Amino acid sequence: MHIEDGILQPKAWGFWYMVMVVFIIPGIKEIKRRVMENLAYKPFLAMVGVAVFVISALHFPVPVTGSCSHPTGTALAAILVGPFATAVISAIVLFFQAIFLGHGGITTIGANDVSMGIAGAFSGYFCWKALRAGHAPIWLAAGVAGFVGDLVTYLVSAFELAQSLHGNHSLTSQWMIFFLGYAPTQVPIAIAESIFTATVLKAIITRRPDLLPAFVSAGNIKQGDTKKL
Repeated sequence: MHIEDGILQPKAWGFWYMVMVVFIIPGIKEIKRRVMENLAYKPFLAMVGVAVFVISALHFPVPVTGSCSHPTGTALAAILVGPFATAVISAIVLFFQAIFLGHGGITTIGANDVSMGIAGAFSGYFCWKALRAGHAPIWLAAGVAGFVGDLVTYLVSAFELAQSLHGNHSLTSQWMIFFLGYAPTQVPIAIAESIFTATVLKAIITRRPDLLPAFVSAGNIKQGDTKKL
C-alpha cells in the first residue's frame, strides 16, 4: 500500500493527487462542521488519526515492486469519524510516515491515500452501513467492514501499480499479478484486521459509548444493541 517515490509515472501520481483532493476538500469541511457541533470531535479525531498511524505503520515485505503489505485501520476510522474525515487524516498519516518512517513517498501520497484512505475507508464504511441496515450484529458488520476495506485497499494499490508498470502486458493481467503478489501476506492481515475492527468497536460501544455521540444519535446503535454484539 505504501507505494514508494519513483515507482509511478509523474502523470499517474499527479492524477491520483487530483482524485485525493476531490475527497479532501469535503473532508475538511465535514471536520470543521462536526467540530463546531461538538468540540469533543476534534480530540477524538486526533486519537483515531494516531491509531491509523500506528496500525498502518506495521509492514510486511511482499514480492511487489516498490510496495509492501500493511493493515490499514481506515475502515474502523470511517465507522468512527466518517469516511471523508478519514480521507483527510489518512493523508496526514501518510505524510508523516513518508517523512519519519520512510514508508511510501511524497509524490505518492495521493495514490496511497486513494487506496487506503478513500477506497479502503469508503468500501468498509458502505459494508458497515449496508449490513447494519439489514440488522446484522454490530460485530459482524464491523468485521466485514475491516476485511473488505483492507482488501479493497490492495486491489486499488495493485491497480495503481499496474497502470504505471504494465508495459507490454494488458492492464488487467498485470493488475491481477500485482494483487496476487500481495495475497500471501495480505489475506491473513485482512482476516486479522477484521477481528481487530470488530473487537475495538465492540469495546468502545460497550464500555465508552459516550465517545461516539454523533454515532449514537444517528441511530446506528439502539437500546439493546450492546446485548447483541
